[in-house]
Amino acid sequence: MLKVWKWYQNCLSVNPVKTQIISSGFLWGSGDIAAQYITHATAKNRLQISDADEKFKINWKRVATTSMFGFGFVGPIGHFWYEGLDKFIRLKLQLPPKSVRFVATKVATDCIIFGPLDLFVFFSYMGFSAGKNVTQVKEDVKRDFIPALILEGGVWPIVQVANFRYVPVRYQLLYVNIFCLLDSAFLSWVEQQKDAPWKQWFPSYHSLEEKSGKGDL
Repeated sequence: MLKVWKWYQNCLSVNPVKTQIISSGFLWGSGDIAAQYITHATAKNRLQISDADEKFKINWKRVATTSMFGFGFVGPIGHFWYEGLDKFIRLKLQLPPKSVRFVATKVATDCIIFGPLDLFVFFSYMGFSAGKNVTQVKEDVKRDFIPALILEGGVWPIVQVANFRYVPVRYQLLYVNIFCLLDSAFLSWVEQQKDAPWKQWFPSYHSLEEKSGKGDL
């Protein structure tokens, strides 16, 4: 394990952006496999499907699509985001590193800007990758964005407090990527749930449902 860590450190020193891109793509793809399995297991329990009736098969096309989100967005954008955010708060706002104000400002900025942007890009990208048109993608984003944002909002601030307080800047995306293994599974699961009953708890779903109902009249 120590050898792997030293190898990663060396890769990060020599090719930081490339290393972040590859690790992000790998973790997001792994998370999607987990999401597919969770969705399959949930459907089996709900519909009482036996193993003989339906065995779990990985949708590799979907894994590739989700991995590309890690490769194309999370890796490169995340790298420059965490580097830039640290420099901005240290040099422009001149807040003492690791102070309460420093960490709080980082967490607030990350949750207000990068978090919602990440969700919006993810659901839009997944929709277009599935061959949907602009109208269909808008409906998917309205259905999935608010539930995911609210549910993630209770977890990521805590994760990021520890990240910005204790983790060196060059390793902050790696720290986030480890949690992204779970987060990508969660987002993929949310996207696969379509019009699941639990989404009716959120106002975005009801507004979408009302709009659909009016269109039927």
